[in-house]
Amino acid sequence: MREIPAALAARLSGGATTLCHCWSLTRRDGLALGFTDHDRDLTRDGLVYTARTGLEAAEASAELGFAVGGGDVAGALSSAGIAPEDVSAGLFDGATVETWLVDWSAPEARLLMDVATIGEIRRAGTAFVAELRGLMHRLDVERGRLYRATCDAELGEPRCGIDLAEGRWRSSGTVLAMSAPARLVVALAGTFASGWFAGGRLRWTGGANAGLDADIRAHLRTDAAVTLDLWQPPARAVAPGDGFVLTAGCDKRFATCREKFANGLNFQGFPHMPGNDFVVRPAPGSSAVLDGGSLFR
Repeated sequence: MREIPAALAARLSGGATTLCHCWSLTRRDGLALGFTDHDRDLTRDGLVYTARTGLEAAEASAELGFAVGGGDVAGALSSAGIAPEDVSAGLFDGATVETWLVDWSAPEARLLMDVATIGEIRRAGTAFVAELRGLMHRLDVERGRLYRATCDAELGEPRCGIDLAEGRWRSSGTVLAMSAPARLVVALAGTFASGWFAGGRLRWTGGANAGLDADIRAHLRTDAAVTLDLWQPPARAVAPGDGFVLTAGCDKRFATCREKFANGLNFQGFPHMPGNDFVVRPAPGSSAVLDGGSLFR
């Protein structure tokens, strides 16, 4: 049962109410933003809940038991609220959102309605809809190890044992040009074979994207140039001279761990477990009669 603060309960029992919704959004980098559907700004606990940002509740749902509740908030992409470049950069992924019911005539009278995290963000022109996932969503997150043929460790973590600070696993570089929205022509500090950084990470150290990360789709080295294909175009404009740091990629296969990283003893998968090909292949020494037809013809 939810307990309503006395100050707010007294106002709810009156003949007229002066209520609005406020949302406090805290990104994973610690930046806190406040929004309200009231027509003027409100301040509480040092956080300004900004009006005129176009943010409003679009849908809300509550579930019994362990079902995941949630809802949507819709708004406009604007400099006063959420910028489209920040959304594309993933800065709002996994952010915590608190929903408050507030008496705008006395902001100290308020009630915490829900705590959620931002899931999928859908964009359409200059508008967006952010999915809010309730606290029960955390129970759906996989915990512990997975029994599978590929490695379940992240490259560089303690279970893996690879020290990513070593020069052979990293390289700094600069952008020479962009030949496509997600393709960079670069100059690297060292010489690396094609594919060495495929599946790895790129962290921008200079330019408009400084501090952001990107996933590398492909790495190609030719006599003419070195190119990097990213899975997604950078969130902000890239200019020649922008700096970055690359981290080698790992496809989680045992052969890669053994041959590329010489780390087979620390492989955190089960490479010899039988797969579907083991189930469907004929028994050794069987005749060609095992073709899927009748065994009694």
